[in-house]
Amino acid sequence: MNGPALYELPSAPASWRVALPHTVAAVPVARALVRTALAEHEHGADCDTAELLTAELVANAVEHTSGGKQIELVVELMPSGCQVEVHDTDPAPPGDLTCPAVEMPDPWQEHGRGLLLIRALSSSCGHRSTDSGKAVWFRLPVVPAQRRSPA
Repeated sequence: MNGPALYELPSAPASWRVALPHTVAAVPVARALVRTALAEHEHGADCDTAELLTAELVANAVEHTSGGKQIELVVELMPSGCQVEVHDTDPAPPGDLTCPAVEMPDPWQEHGRGLLLIRALSSSCGHRSTDSGKAVWFRLPVVPAQRRSPA
C-alpha cells in the first residue's frame, strides 16, 4: 500500500531519566523535556496531552510528598506510544488511578482533578513500588498524524 504514512514511529525505542528538584519549578522543566523528546524523535503521541499529564504527575509528586529529595522523570518512547513515569520517595499510593472517581471534584476547588485527567486522557495508568518509594505512570498511544495537535 503506497501513500502517506498515518503513523510516524521512532526507529528505535528511546528513553530519558532526569532528576528534578522537589519544587514547582520542576513542572515546566518536565513539560519541556517531554515536548522536546516527542518532537525530536517525530514521535506520534499527542504532545499536548503528554505535557498536560506530565505536569499533573510532577505537581502531585511535589505537592503530596515531603521535600528535600529529588523526584525523577522517566520518558520512554516506543513504537506503540510513550510512557511517562514520575518517581518519588513516598511509598504511599497516589490514589486510585484505575477506577472512576467515586465523587467528582468540587467545582469550586482548585485541586483534585489531576488523577481524573490522567485516567481520562491516557490509554493506561497506574503506580508501582520502587526500592526508594513509588513510580506513578501513564501511557499514550501513537495517534494518526491528522489527529495530532500541531507541534
